Amino acid sequence: METFAKAFPFMVNNFGLLLEKTGEHVYVSLIALAISVLIGLPVGLWLGHIHKGEFLAVSLTNIGRALPSLALIAIFIGLVGIGLVNVTIALVLLAVPPILSYAFEALNSIDRSITKAARGMGMSPLQVLWNVELPLGLPTIFAGLRTSTVLVVSSATLATIAGGGGLGDIILNQVAYGMEGVIAAALWVALLSILADQLMALLLKLVAPAGVKRMSTGLAQG
Repeated sequence: METFAKAFPFMVNNFGLLLEKTGEHVYVSLIALAISVLIGLPVGLWLGHIHKGEFLAVSLTNIGRALPSLALIAIFIGLVGIGLVNVTIALVLLAVPPILSYAFEALNSIDRSITKAARGMGMSPLQVLWNVELPLGLPTIFAGLRTSTVLVVSSATLATIAGGGGLGDIILNQVAYGMEGVIAAALWVALLSILADQLMALLLKLVAPAGVKRMSTGLAQG
């Protein structure tokens, strides 16, 4: 308990260091998340739109859960060397499965009668996707984004193993910073993960149509 209490003076005395490492941590996380969204979201949305590929979505999710980030980083050290590329690949492989599977489920689970009615009104497949399926699927899509965001931010501490920097430089260096430094940096990672999760929740509120907001609120209360 005494060591835990010492973590807070460490934060005050090393505020500049923690801010610097937080910046590196966020940078690594944002790169991995951006690439993951560009890969997983379009594939998941398209498969959900055509109602095919459920086996692929489920398999990727299971594989993603089974692959530890530390093992991936170790594997890619031999393939691409030490550095940001190594860390990014490992984090992308961790983040893509939830994004893809949630995006797939978001569109695949929409009542077919709704999309049939939209097509009956003369909408093209692309218009149905953009104007009907995407708005209805936003809550589930963002659930996947939030899951991947928390996974990436919390796992980015391992970036230090491959020379990627971040708060892991403190967490994995007890000799230099002491146990109070390890605890302080771990608390910052936890806080950063919570803030990232809440930021995604706020973004959903900003982009979701009013009807979808009321629907998701009603489901949450029920």
